[in-house]
Amino acid sequence: MAADKLAVTRSTFDEVILPVYAPAQFVPVKGKGSRVWDQQGKEYVDFSGGIAVTALGHCHPALVEALKTQGETLWHTSNVFTNEPALRLASKLITATFAERVFFANSGAEANEAAFKLARYYATKRHSPFKSKIIAFHNAFHGRTLFTVSVGGQPKYSDGFGPKPADIVHVPFNDLNAVKAVIDDHTCAIVVEPIQGEGGVMPATQAFMQGLRELCDQHQALLVLDEVQSGMGRSGKLFAYEHYGVQPDILTTAKALGGGFPVSAMLTTNEIASVMAPGVHGTTYGGNPLACAVAEAALDIINTQEVLNGVEARREQFVAALKALDAQLDLFSDIRGKGLLIGAALKPQHAGKARDILNAAAAEGVMILNAGTDVIRFAPSLVIEPTDIEEGMNRFATAVKKLLA
Repeated sequence: MAADKLAVTRSTFDEVILPVYAPAQFVPVKGKGSRVWDQQGKEYVDFSGGIAVTALGHCHPALVEALKTQGETLWHTSNVFTNEPALRLASKLITATFAERVFFANSGAEANEAAFKLARYYATKRHSPFKSKIIAFHNAFHGRTLFTVSVGGQPKYSDGFGPKPADIVHVPFNDLNAVKAVIDDHTCAIVVEPIQGEGGVMPATQAFMQGLRELCDQHQALLVLDEVQSGMGRSGKLFAYEHYGVQPDILTTAKALGGGFPVSAMLTTNEIASVMAPGVHGTTYGGNPLACAVAEAALDIINTQEVLNGVEARREQFVAALKALDAQLDLFSDIRGKGLLIGAALKPQHAGKARDILNAAAAEGVMILNAGTDVIRFAPSLVIEPTDIEEGMNRFATAVKKLLA
């Protein structure tokens, strides 16, 4: 007989969870497609996608089937052994990208940690132990481990935790001259998000990305692309680097890779991978059969022309609705991003209100995100129905009008 379920409410969070989050006042309990229901049965349209994670919506049948099938087959072996789902997923990622080698982990931070360690290790083994400088960018976000949060360019996330890893330099995003001023022969890597997510949904310019590639080549440094948020179809291509015609040396992906199941990957080339050996790096759960089976199913669906081509049409529907609302309320200074990673920057007269708008939207039955205090962020399912976009944007418009009335 199943054990009785413990009755929990939103107030339980304040009693039992470490206070590092400030979640909404409702508790989601069920999701289907792009609709979510809370404990009271209230319905929401989901434009947040679990922060760009549920790229195929909630409980996609193919992902549910993959999880059920693998769940009755093999759960975990550790990396003392390999497993078929991990090998299939790695093979498919290699076929679809520049990569020749894959390392699996469980979160974006772990994938980035592995990428940064690999970049330094490669430089040490191939060049010099003094070639350790990492160039990164203001307002970047690369994770919450001490190394990744130090590479991220936001002191509010890294201050107060003691000495930070050294030899990390931050310069303004999209400023190639600033990079030129600090890059030298001691630089092992430039780390960049093709689209800064937490930093306000800011896409890199073509000239910036091209220039970073050229600078890395000139100084024998590695170009590391953090596509934790921008990857897996989010931009309208499988990975955002494809928009720029620039090939990275190392790429990280997570979030949507498992469609909601925790899994991440670091992709690289044979040459860079060749410095690694058993025991140099690792993770207990990385390449878990359950995670990789679900991720394989997600990749098979996302990496199709039907899904990727559909991203732009859905973006246009969002942007049209945002522009119509702006025409009424004089709300946004910019609508930016790529594909279904959309940032709507608030005008100065509405500065600081992003979180208020997020809460007002929830009250009207639509789940959105913010990216800082002045940017509304949308990261919905890549296959969200146009009727859901219409309904959700109507609810969003109602929320904003009430808030600003």
